[in-house]
Amino acid sequence: MFLKKVALAGVIGLGLATTSAMAEELKVGYSLPATSHYGAAATAFGEELERLSNGKWTIRQFPANALGGEREMVEGAQIGTVDVVMTSTGPVGNFVPETLITDIPFLFRDYAHAHAVLDGPIGRAILDEFPKHGLIALAWAENGFRNLTNDLRPVRTPEDAAGLKVRTMENPVHMTAFRTLGVLPTPMAFPELFTALQQGTVDGQENPIGVILSAKFDQVQKYLSLTQHVYSPALVILSPAVWNGLSDEEKDWFKQAGKAAAQAMRKKAYDDAQNGIAELQSRGMEIVTDVDRAAFEAALAPAFAEYAKTFDPAKIEEIRNYRP
Repeated sequence: MFLKKVALAGVIGLGLATTSAMAEELKVGYSLPATSHYGAAATAFGEELERLSNGKWTIRQFPANALGGEREMVEGAQIGTVDVVMTSTGPVGNFVPETLITDIPFLFRDYAHAHAVLDGPIGRAILDEFPKHGLIALAWAENGFRNLTNDLRPVRTPEDAAGLKVRTMENPVHMTAFRTLGVLPTPMAFPELFTALQQGTVDGQENPIGVILSAKFDQVQKYLSLTQHVYSPALVILSPAVWNGLSDEEKDWFKQAGKAAAQAMRKKAYDDAQNGIAELQSRGMEIVTDVDRAAFEAALAPAFAEYAKTFDPAKIEEIRNYRP
C-alpha cells in the first residue's frame, strides 16, 4: 500500500513538473511571416528573455496569423490564451483608446521624431494606461511610415485617390482620414486582405514598405504611392496572466526583452523601408515618388478638425512640436 502511495505521488509530481515545464514556454503571436520585422522582434524577445532568465522561459513563435488576426490575438492576451503579441496599433485603439492619438496622419516628422515621442514621457504615459484595460505593454516597436497601393491608377494627389475602395485597419482615426479624402475605407482583418485584393473586393490598401514586401502585395497591386501619410507604431504586448505571476526582478527581465524586441523590429522595418522600394519595383510595381504631400495635408484639414474634438488639441501640438 505504501509503495502504491509513493508511486502515485511520483506520478502526480511528474505531472506537476511537466505542467510547470510547459508553462515556461510562451506563445508569441504576430500577423506577418517569420521573415518579417515582426519575426525579427519575436526572435530578439525570446533570445533576450532566455538569456536574462537563464533559460527559465523560452518562446514558441506563431507567425502569419496562426493564432488569429491582430484583434483576436490582443483579445487572447487579455484572457490569457496568448502570452505575447507583436501587433500594430491599428486594432489596439479598440482596447486602449489612448493609443489612437498616435495614428493621426502627418503627426510625426520622421523616424527620429517618432522615437523621441514614444520613448519619452508621452509614450510612457500611454503605455501606463494599458493595465487599466487588462493588458501589459512592454515597449513601443515599429511598422514604419504607411504608403498607399492600388491596382487602378497612380496616385499623386488627393483627387487621384478619391473614389478608391481601400482596405483600412479597424481604426476610426484612419477611417476618418480616408473618408475626408473621398476614399471609401473598408475595414478588414489582415488575413483576409490578400484574397480581397486578388478578387477586386477592394482596390487598394495602405501599409509600410516592410509589410507590403513580406505580404507580397506586389502580386496583386500595380501602383505604390509613397504617401507616407501615417507613421505606424507597433507594440509588444504581454498577457496579465503572465505578468501577474512574476517577481519584480522577472518583470524587469520582460521589460528588457520587450525593448530588445522593439529595437530589432525598428531596425528591420527601417532597413526594409530603405531597400524595399527597389525590390518592389524589380517585382513589377510602378513606384510613384512625386506625391503631393502638401496637398494631402491640406485636404485633411476637416479631419484634423474632427480629431481636435476627440483628442486634446494641446496634446496633439505637444507631439507635433516635441523636442527631447
